[in-house]
Amino acid sequence: MTTRTNVEQVLPGVLDDLRRLVAIPSVSSLTEHDDDVLAAADEVARLLQEVGAPEVRLIEAGGKPAVYAHFPAPAGQPTVLLYSHYDVQPTGPRDQWATDPFVATERDGRLRGRGTADDKGGVAVHLAALRAFDGKPPVGVKLLIEGEEEVGSPTMHDLLDRYADELAADVFIIADGTNWDVGVPALTTMLRGVIDCRVTLQTLETPMHSGAFGGPAPDALTAMCRLMATLHDEHGNVAVEGLDASDEVPVDYPEERFRAESGMLEGVELLGEGPIAARLWTKPTATVLAMDATPVKDVSNILHSSCRAVVSCRISPTDDPVRATEALRRHLLANVPWGARVELDFGRHSGGSLVELTDARAQAVVEAFRESFGVDPVAAGTGGSIPIVGEFVRRNEGALVLVSAVVDPYSRMHGIDESLGLDDFRKACLAEALMLEKLAEGAR
Repeated sequence: MTTRTNVEQVLPGVLDDLRRLVAIPSVSSLTEHDDDVLAAADEVARLLQEVGAPEVRLIEAGGKPAVYAHFPAPAGQPTVLLYSHYDVQPTGPRDQWATDPFVATERDGRLRGRGTADDKGGVAVHLAALRAFDGKPPVGVKLLIEGEEEVGSPTMHDLLDRYADELAADVFIIADGTNWDVGVPALTTMLRGVIDCRVTLQTLETPMHSGAFGGPAPDALTAMCRLMATLHDEHGNVAVEGLDASDEVPVDYPEERFRAESGMLEGVELLGEGPIAARLWTKPTATVLAMDATPVKDVSNILHSSCRAVVSCRISPTDDPVRATEALRRHLLANVPWGARVELDFGRHSGGSLVELTDARAQAVVEAFRESFGVDPVAAGTGGSIPIVGEFVRRNEGALVLVSAVVDPYSRMHGIDESLGLDDFRKACLAEALMLEKLAEGAR
């Protein structure tokens, strides 16, 4: 039988397994779901044992466990590491979902539920490819199924240090990107990095009556608003000097498409200048993720004595996160208004990455997706950050690291009514199986 036939035969069982995985509310950011996270890890491990992996175990470095599995390479064949994650985002208001977020429900050609697309769908793609070869893939295969991607992979660096030999490979496929469109796959070749900072401003010893002291005495909330406003110029470009930026992008991203996919309200202006794809992939952002303020329902006539905010910057794929952090530090310190006292606490940071699709291995992957989807995959960027991509690149000299996807622009990952397009899911499963086959043929 052909690889295509084999994939078609295993798909019903794989979809059943995906439904069972979705039913486990493995929300890594909420402590009340810690047991569910462990249950999901155990279920993924069971599925990999069931498919015939000679080695399956849970590995960790002080955080939530990852599932590791290994199919040793036949003689002369490369080893491919397949990555995805089993943890998911919180649901948000459950009454806004059309169906129970932890019951995978099929409707209109899509499977709806939290994690169907991000990224339990990626786990299912890996299972389908392995089952298509009856647990005997033509190349060596390692799997790393992470359990804390949705909280920023805080222990991944230490995990990669601790299990350096186990997690080394020749080719890495990270099934955690976004396809270009329904029916059009993408291989992510540009990823931005990320830095963030918690900013604290203090102007008074204690909150004071706004009528008695307002006017001469500055309040910290207004001071913070003024500081945050300096992050952009009048056109919406990031105004932090020293951050890399480029207008060089491989494809056009029409404004009308971006407006539709982002849900921008009519009349709202786009931020920044230059090609939209560059604003998404190769230019920095500066976003105020949070700010402490009194809720409107609790309004009181006071001058705020202190205020905190969190700023996140996505940085160009070419930027050094350490240098970018210093640029943000300089900007914030130089723009603090009214002599307010300031504290800056910089958190996680990671660099971006650029990948070329030029060598024979990359062309084998491109050919596999072309054969499965019937169109060439788009070499695209993404505005998000996947720190593990850069880690794999830096730790495995000469390796090919690519990001594939089951998510499409309508999947609503992280949002209400997340869903997986089933037709593209089937094509992604076939593409991964063909990729393993073609990588084996190229090594002969």
